[in-house]
Amino acid sequence: MNNLNDPRTLYPSIEPRRQVQEEPGLDTHMDPVPDIGLDTYEGSGKLKGRRALVTGGDSGIGAAAAIAYAREGADVAIAYLPAEEEDAQRVIKAIEDAGQKALALPGDLAERKQCEKIVEETVKAFGGLDILVNNASRQIWQENLEDISDEQFDRTMKTNIYGSFRVTKAALKYLEAGSSIIFTSSIQAYDPTETLMDYAITKAALNNFSKGLAQSLGPRGIRVNAVAPGPVWTALQPSHGQPQEKIEKFGKDTPLGRAGQPAELAAAYVLLASDDGSFISGETLGIAGGRPTP
Repeated sequence: MNNLNDPRTLYPSIEPRRQVQEEPGLDTHMDPVPDIGLDTYEGSGKLKGRRALVTGGDSGIGAAAAIAYAREGADVAIAYLPAEEEDAQRVIKAIEDAGQKALALPGDLAERKQCEKIVEETVKAFGGLDILVNNASRQIWQENLEDISDEQFDRTMKTNIYGSFRVTKAALKYLEAGSSIIFTSSIQAYDPTETLMDYAITKAALNNFSKGLAQSLGPRGIRVNAVAPGPVWTALQPSHGQPQEKIEKFGKDTPLGRAGQPAELAAAYVLLASDDGSFISGETLGIAGGRPTP
């Protein structure tokens, strides 16, 4: 009997209604609610005894990674904006339900002190740090370059690039050989959309940062990689991350004919954090429904 699953239909091909949320948005207020693996991801002990910090771990891809890490045996801290508390508590419960320690770290990673604080609090709570996922991002669409204000540009750079740089820098004093750093880049790093120019700049920068850092930290036994998602249904989309007319057909232009769900990326983050990925460093794993990446 054929037990194959067609990737075109393994997850629903969604056609969301137009919907708007205030930034940063909440998964739990979306229609449909994104699948972050609560009912689907099953672990097998790949990360037993490890300690992880996931920025933007309250929702979307970060939440899926955090839940998968817990079910693989890791203690997990999640950093998020205070406005995302409702989503965060859902993830904290899932981590604890998996029998692991959970740590909630609300605050703004556009602020240097918060970047340092989340690392110190994670180490204090868990006794160390082995996995860092730089996932927190800000995405606001604008019709033209002239519509991107200095304030928006500055905020996006500070959240996406400065935040990742500062958290990583703070974490390096604790990361030992065998540790892993993972950045969430994007297909936007290679194929930028005209309405997401400032966001795309940051994702290209993080992709580049991950490759340079892999060269620097390889001799210390620390692996560094990136994941470059394509269209994935997360709270970024309805909270001014996409024009409303794109929401209804979001992801339909991929070769697989649908948007991805956060749960579909969880295994990639587990691979890059675990010993299964022991010889993978300096790579970018594209997960874009068939859209080509370099």
